[in-house]
Amino acid sequence: MDSSTREMSSWHEPLSGLDASFLYMEDRTAHMHVGSVALFEGPAPSYEELVTHIASRIHRVPRYRQRLVFVPLQLGRPAWVDDARFDLQYHVRRAALPAPGGEKELKELASRLFEHQLDRERPLWEMYLVEGLEGGRFAIVAKTHHCMVDGISSLDLAAVLLDGAPSADASHAPAWHPRPAPSRRALVKSALRDQVRRPLALVRGAVKADSEARSKLSVMAGGIVPLLLSGTQLRRTPESSLNQPIGPHRRYEMVSLDLPTVKTVGAALGGKVNDVVLAVVAGALRRVLSARGESLTRDLQVMVPVNVRRPGAAETTGNHVAMVFCPLPVRCADPLERLHAVGRTMAGLKKSKLLVGSMALTSFSDFSPPPLAAPAARLSMRETWFNLVVTNVPGPQMQLFLRGRRMLRCHPLVPLAPKQTLGIALLSYNGSLDVGLLADADHARDLPDLAEAMKLELAELTERAKLATPAPSRAATRARSKAGVRESAAVV
Repeated sequence: MDSSTREMSSWHEPLSGLDASFLYMEDRTAHMHVGSVALFEGPAPSYEELVTHIASRIHRVPRYRQRLVFVPLQLGRPAWVDDARFDLQYHVRRAALPAPGGEKELKELASRLFEHQLDRERPLWEMYLVEGLEGGRFAIVAKTHHCMVDGISSLDLAAVLLDGAPSADASHAPAWHPRPAPSRRALVKSALRDQVRRPLALVRGAVKADSEARSKLSVMAGGIVPLLLSGTQLRRTPESSLNQPIGPHRRYEMVSLDLPTVKTVGAALGGKVNDVVLAVVAGALRRVLSARGESLTRDLQVMVPVNVRRPGAAETTGNHVAMVFCPLPVRCADPLERLHAVGRTMAGLKKSKLLVGSMALTSFSDFSPPPLAAPAARLSMRETWFNLVVTNVPGPQMQLFLRGRRMLRCHPLVPLAPKQTLGIALLSYNGSLDVGLLADADHARDLPDLAEAMKLELAELTERAKLATPAPSRAATRARSKAGVRESAAVV
């Protein structure tokens, strides 16, 4: 095949501006991969069984067989191409815990695995089958670069690998023929052509009275103005031990909260699940930072990613989030005051156009000149715009299985940006709210204290909820008892 024919049949897909930014901000110490630690009932599948299972389904997520190519002179954003040398066994690996194989050893192993950067010459993901966990259990530790997925799309991968019933299908993967990658010359030509087409398409659409582009521009303009004028968004964050230069090493901690309890607290005290989560985090951080001797005179600034996928959209890869900044009320000593403060803040953000503005700035990143995008991303990381990230991903409320083995818990991971020593990720799964705490190893030796503090904070709010809930009358109790008897009889 000559070069001209090859260029015509080649395939590549440039990253979006937001996806590319996660590549640009990565450095020797800040590794931009998301991940998870999932625990399963044993016995563990054999390595060969797991590889065969993934091989039978990986065609459903094509991105996991694609690697990055970089445009010469940074004239365009990096692009995905099919990896002609894709080797599944390179990405699916095996590990074993030392005795006694408890969760302490599992967290230490996860810390080591999460601190290593992914190889940019290959598809940007790894998965470890971890054996030797006490109680006949096993674990899957996974990590995927943030330029490939966000919290929601990483769930789509899990949905591909996991089943809603113990029995798993034994389907065979269709034959895969990787498409040729473009030449360097073709990449440059495509990048330059794209830089001309995008602005022209936006301008052409903007001049049409009822065009979608014009409508989007109007919405963006209405959102960016309040965003830029918002002191909450642009002010410098308070000084905190949470914001220091980080090293390459990590600590990882896991804790699980009862999701029905969180919902009960919200219903009794006034607040949604995410409000209770942020109030719990605020109280836990207050405990830990106070123990460090910090003076809590200002609220922390937290960045909360918000899913902006269209209803019913089927995007299974890439990032479709907007970044919302809000104060975290660590100054409040009372748990109920913290919950109400969070509720007021989140309600105000939803009524304002700040989310629209954040979405608009994210959209405009697609139009920034690629040669300037990487330096701009790195430059922005020199400033501390927020103290930490807290992300809460709604997961499936049903049991999931891997080759017939029930998944017990799944603790997520959010990466650390430069100068961010702590990241908190939560995932709801089957009645549990599983928390993953990632921290810089040198600046968060008290990470287990934070995990314990989160449980204590939820317990305090639970007690407040009991006091706020009126005791049922005797008549109501008798009515419920009779209803229970009738229901039991009906079941029998």
